[in-house]
Formats: sequence, structure tokens, C-alpha cells
Amino acid sequence: MGNDQHFVQLKDIVKTYLPEDVPIGAIGEDSNFVKELNINSANLVDIVLDVEDAFGIRLENEDMDKMHTVRDALNIITQKLQDKK
Repeated sequence: MGNDQHFVQLKDIVKTYLPEDVPIGAIGEDSNFVKELNINSANLVDIVLDVEDAFGIRLENEDMDKMHTVRDALNIITQKLQDKK
């Protein structure tokens, strides 16, 4: 599974938690979860749990602390998947 597929899968997860005033099109690789997508910390935890389920990985608290943008999340997902091999 390539990064593009990871992005599509992550975008599908994130769009579930977007506030009504944020369009799905706003989700880009450089989008900041809190500042641009207006995702609160409770929903960010839900996103992390959904990512763990969707990708079959385990994210630690320090991983979540590094997840500021969609690209950060993609990099962490990619690293965790490589570590599983």
C-alpha cells in the first residue's frame, strides 16, 4: 500500500470528525489537524484509535504528540507499518 492509498484511507477517517464548517476538500497533506481542520483533542484521540484499527498498528502517546499535520500522521503510519515487517 503506497502513501497515496494511505492518504485516501486517512482522509476517510479524518472527514468523519470534521466540524460542519470545514469542507472535506480542506484535508490536504499539509493541513494542521487543530489549526486548519478545527479538530479538537477528543476527536484527535478518536482519529488515532481509528488509524490503529484501519492500519493494524499501535500508536503511542509520543506519536500522537508529533501528529500536528496530516503529513505527520502519514509519516508515522508509514514508519509503524515498516517496523511491523
